[in-house]
Amino acid sequence: MAKIIFYEEKNFGGRYYECVSNCVDLHSMFDHCRSIRVESGMFMIYDRAGYTGNQYFMKKGEYSDYMGMTGMNDCVRSCRIILASTSFRMRLYEHFDMGGVMMELTDNCSNLMERFHLTNFNSCHVMEGQWLLYEHPNYRGRHYYLTPGQYRSFREWSGISSKIHSIRRLMDL
Repeated sequence: MAKIIFYEEKNFGGRYYECVSNCVDLHSMFDHCRSIRVESGMFMIYDRAGYTGNQYFMKKGEYSDYMGMTGMNDCVRSCRIILASTSFRMRLYEHFDMGGVMMELTDNCSNLMERFHLTNFNSCHVMEGQWLLYEHPNYRGRHYYLTPGQYRSFREWSGISSKIHSIRRLMDL
């Protein structure tokens, strides 16, 4: 069972809200969030309701200064539980609508440029597992959460650019 606790103040102070399921709109539960404790499981949190806006991956641990650690604002408006997968398969395409050069991944890739000699991927098809796509090598920078499905454009995974430099499988960490 996954559990995350949102606190209004740094160092786990102030009012708090415990969450054990997906929540599409947290606005009525608390005004702002300055620290987070993930007691079990993995979560993706968003700064807008409906699982939209900037997102941040949270694994088990304590985040006493959430804003300082992530660089995000204090608005946590939705969260979703990430269920661990055991098998992973994804195809990356150079062009929109699954066109152009195709590369297939079944494992983590810390540097797509070194491995495939391409950094622009405009579409992808996630066949198995859940993945995080990162803007920079070595799993750094803004990231995008993908579940099984076809993403005909980087805009469908909320990307502001087609520049993806690393990809990680979401496993039970």
